[in-house]
Parts: sequence; C-alpha cells; structure tokens
Amino acid sequence: MIDNEIAGSIMTEISILRVPANSYLCDGAFALRHEVFVVEQQVPETIERDDYDLTATHFVAIAGGNVVGTLRVVFLAEHAKIGRVAVKSEWRGQGIGKQLMAAAMHFGRKSGENRFFLTAQADKVGLYEKLGFVAFGAPFVEAGMQHLAMSTYGKR
Repeated sequence: MIDNEIAGSIMTEISILRVPANSYLCDGAFALRHEVFVVEQQVPETIERDDYDLTATHFVAIAGGNVVGTLRVVFLAEHAKIGRVAVKSEWRGQGIGKQLMAAAMHFGRKSGENRFFLTAQADKVGLYEKLGFVAFGAPFVEAGMQHLAMSTYGKR
C-alpha cells in the first residue's frame, strides 16, 4: 500500500518528452494549443497552426498520463525559434513552462545551436528573462496581443 505523501508526489510528477509531429502525444499537444490559444486567447485557428508544425521539434509535459504543456522548436538558418509555449490552465505556476524551455534549449545546444529566438506575449517576458532571453525592438501586436521579440544573443 502506498501512503498519501508518496501517492501525491507520484501524481504530480512531470515528464518532459520530445515527440514526433505524427504521434498521439503531439496530437495532445495540438489539442492543448487549441485550448490555450484559440479558445482562451481568441487567436484565429488559421494563425495558430502553420506549416512549421510538420517540421518542428515538439516537446510535451506529461502529468498523470496527460499532456499538460507543450512547445515547439523550429531550426532556422539564423537561430532556433521557440514558440507555441502553452500550459494547461490548472497546471500554470508550477514551473512547467520553465522545464519545457530548459529541455528545448538543451536539445538545441546538443544539436549545435546556441542562438535562441522567440516572440513573447508581453505578460510572459519575465519568464523568458529568467532563462537568459533579452527583449529587443519595439513591441508589436500579433493575434490581438502585445508581443516582444526576445533572443539569447542580443539584437538581430
């Protein structure tokens, strides 16, 4: 028999996995992105999904057998672009986004990339600053929300 303290820690364990775009886990990532971006934030579905989804490297956070967080990395000539960072609402504030980012950046570095870029929703800039990103350029509106360009290597 498992005591409640051990059972509680087992239930909240988070696993970060790199998954192929054509997998059930990535389908869960796409469903979570739809929930967060399209439903919660009113981002048009035509903007949320794009051709990069087919070639990107996708990461998911799994808790209790369910996808609770996701992001993707697109390797471009000038940098690795991290995007579509989403965490299920009831799992926010528990460091899942930070864990996903750390895994993605570690993978990028193992793949030979040291330059990371993203566009952050203005209210998420602090998270990315803690991970070594620096904002540059003027704020801009994308999908109805204010964003800032950020990179780990200074201005582009």
